[in-house]
Amino acid sequence: MARAADCAACHTLPGHDQFSGGLPFDLPFGTIFSSNISPDRDHGIGRYTESQFSQAVRQGIRADGAPLYPAMPYPSYARMTDADIHALYIYFTTTVRPSPETPPASTATWPLSMRWPLHVWQAFFVPSAEQARKSTARFTEDDMLARGAYLVEGPGHCGACHTPRAMTLQEKALTAQESAVFLSGGNSVDGWTPTSLRGENRTGLGRWSEVDIVGFLRNGRTARGSVFGGMTSAIVHGTQYLNDKDLSSIAHFLKSLPACDKDQPPWQYSPTETIALHNGDTSARGARLYADRCAACHRTDGYAYPTTFPPLAGNPVVMNPAPDSLIQIVLAGSTLPAMRSSPTTFVMPGFGKTMTDQQVADVVSFIRASWGNDTGPISKENVRRLRKFQSKIISHTQIPLN
Repeated sequence: MARAADCAACHTLPGHDQFSGGLPFDLPFGTIFSSNISPDRDHGIGRYTESQFSQAVRQGIRADGAPLYPAMPYPSYARMTDADIHALYIYFTTTVRPSPETPPASTATWPLSMRWPLHVWQAFFVPSAEQARKSTARFTEDDMLARGAYLVEGPGHCGACHTPRAMTLQEKALTAQESAVFLSGGNSVDGWTPTSLRGENRTGLGRWSEVDIVGFLRNGRTARGSVFGGMTSAIVHGTQYLNDKDLSSIAHFLKSLPACDKDQPPWQYSPTETIALHNGDTSARGARLYADRCAACHRTDGYAYPTTFPPLAGNPVVMNPAPDSLIQIVLAGSTLPAMRSSPTTFVMPGFGKTMTDQQVADVVSFIRASWGNDTGPISKENVRRLRKFQSKIISHTQIPLN
């Protein structure tokens, strides 16, 4: 359950004790750091009773009564069953090694550094235990659908990243039952823009099968694409360890979600750019850069070499209206880490030090326009803005590979 809830990804800083906290979350009002959730009695949760532990996980209230920042996805964890909370409590208090590490203090600026207003936020946006139970009991005939909904909407807290947030920072929907905006794509965070997990043909999972989704969650790679950014830690620390039934249930539930953007045209492959590159025609914006820097791994037809290098043709990340994720990958590179069932690591180098803002904008625009992707160009200003996040992104996505 700790793996399904992805606890290690946020509460373990590379090079430090497991669950000792200290991972930074850079927010508009400052930086907060994840807490130590090891069973150390002075620095962690070693003095928590099971009731206090449950209240912290499901309602966002610490043992001292102070509210937790909603970087902790307790609005989703509110749906977790008593049995799963009990299992987590036993695991953390009897199996995890205590760590005496103290995470850095938050740098949140006043008045947002005050925690008491969060009680008001929680009253509006955190479901009660009764509300949560009702939402998880809505499936009566399909056990796989029910299990998948529970894992996605509850411990997996997929909506925390893949659902857009309102001005008051709450997710616009916490369950698929509430609105079709659930899992329709999240807000940009540190330069990464989570894609839709619904049925959109171009920007969602419309062309993915349940087998594709299971393979992605188990291996971090499929013929459709490869993991990157913040999702890497979710697979490295979490979903690769889930059993076949749970992974299949997650995939079954996600494929049950219709597209939020029902007017989105389907993606169809176009060979125009492939033919031009084969003929040595690099007159299109960014084509020469693509041929020199990208084609060896991603091929002139954009299909790459799955599952070693991800395809760019028809990739939902490429066709996302927000180009942030693609720009960040070009700037900082990406590591596809080894998994239990895929023991090879592949690394894409970053081009941030060898390409100008204009060159990055040109090659990203070429990728977004080619092979039927038909997505708009970007400017060097887009790249310049995202370079500011590069060091933060690198530090946030350094995943231990052992």
